[in-house]
Amino acid sequence: AFTRLASVMHMLEFFKGNKELLQKQVDQINGLESNKYIESSWNAMLPVLAKANEVLGNENAMQEEVDEVYSELVRAFVNLRLKPNKDLLQDLINKANGLNRANYTSASLKAVDDVMTRAKEVLNNPEATKEEVEAAVSELTKALAGLEANPVETVKPGDTTVSVKTGDTTNMMYSLGGLAVASIIFYGNKKRKNK
Repeated sequence: AFTRLASVMHMLEFFKGNKELLQKQVDQINGLESNKYIESSWNAMLPVLAKANEVLGNENAMQEEVDEVYSELVRAFVNLRLKPNKDLLQDLINKANGLNRANYTSASLKAVDDVMTRAKEVLNNPEATKEEVEAAVSELTKALAGLEANPVETVKPGDTTVSVKTGDTTNMMYSLGGLAVASIIFYGNKKRKNK
C-alpha cells in the first residue's frame, strides 16, 4: 500500500501544473485600467480573474486545472471592450445645438432633430460600442450637411425695411468636411497607437 501511495504521490508531483503562462496573463490584466473599458465587459472578466488567482495560489493545482482557467481568462481578456472616444460626437451635438434654427427649413431641421435623439442616446450610453459611436457621428454629419437654408428675402423697390439674416448661413459642408477629415486622421492615429 505504501509503495502504491508513494507512486501516486510521485505522479502528483510530476503532473503539478506549470503556471507561467497563467501568471503572465494575470499580470497583464492587473496592469490594465478598468475605467478605460466598457463596464459590463470588465465585470464579466472579474470572476475569471479571481478563479485564476485561486489556481495560482494553490500549490497542488494540476495542469488540467491550470490550462482550463488560463483558457477562460484569455477568452475574458479578448472579450474586454475599450470605451470608444466620443469627443467628435460631442462636438457635432454641440454644433447642432448651436444652430440658428430660424435660418433653416423645418423639414431639414426635423431630420437633424431625429438624428440628434439617437446621437444623444449613444453619447449618454456607457455601454455604447465604437461601431455605434461611429454610426451616430456619420448620421449626424449627414443630417447637418443636409440642412437647407430658408430662401433669402429679396428687397422690393420702394421697400424701406431690409431684413438682414444673421447667424450660421455659411456653407456647412466646409466645416463638416473638415470634421470628417479630422475624424479619419484621429481614428487612424488611434488604431496605430493601439497596435
